[in-house]
Amino acid sequence: MDIYKTLREEAFEANQEIPRRNLAIYTWGNVSAYDPGKGVFAIKPSGVAYESLCPQDMVLVDLDGTILDGAYRPSSDTPTHRVLYREFSGIRGICHTHSTYAVAWAQARKSVPVLGTTHADHGAQPIPCTEVLNEEALRNDYELETGNLIVKTYRKDRMDPAHITMVLVAGHGPFTWGKNAAESVYHGAVLEEICKMALLTLSLNPAAEALPGHIIRKHWERKHGSGAYYGQAISC
Repeated sequence: MDIYKTLREEAFEANQEIPRRNLAIYTWGNVSAYDPGKGVFAIKPSGVAYESLCPQDMVLVDLDGTILDGAYRPSSDTPTHRVLYREFSGIRGICHTHSTYAVAWAQARKSVPVLGTTHADHGAQPIPCTEVLNEEALRNDYELETGNLIVKTYRKDRMDPAHITMVLVAGHGPFTWGKNAAESVYHGAVLEEICKMALLTLSLNPAAEALPGHIIRKHWERKHGSGAYYGQAISC
């Protein structure tokens, strides 16, 4: 009996969403699904094309980096996932892609301002961009230090990863997360659209200002606040 069958399937299905949502070409991305009860996550194998994957190919890794099961090497970004699962309580899925517009902002080393309500619906603050990793971090463990850099960025600015579920790593690209693997990819797709909209907005009007705070709060609260009324209270 495969006790990780459900976790593998969750990770597999989420990874299939990356090409479906045009978030990466070839093998440029990965998703993991985390089971906090077991302290284990399933992640895409390194360098394997999405169309070649099956659920059994997902690699099982614990938070210490020990490979528990899998015929392949896990994604090279596995240490980054480990850090985020360990440090950001409550997240159950992580997505990393090299989607075009998000990477453009990361390469420009710019946080994405809240220019409109689409952004405000998904985050009441700018999407943060980290600093560039220094040479010491590169000499240590590049992917592990990438995770540490993300955590440092959130703690420095006192950001809540439960509310700001997306980040840009300077010169690299986006990482997003959620309550499961599917939601982490959803946030990756949302991030890409927000980055595209912001770039187009600033191309049309380089002096465009951030949305007023009262409108940002309204759009965030109507979806995520205690009195949220967006969507349906019940489902079939």
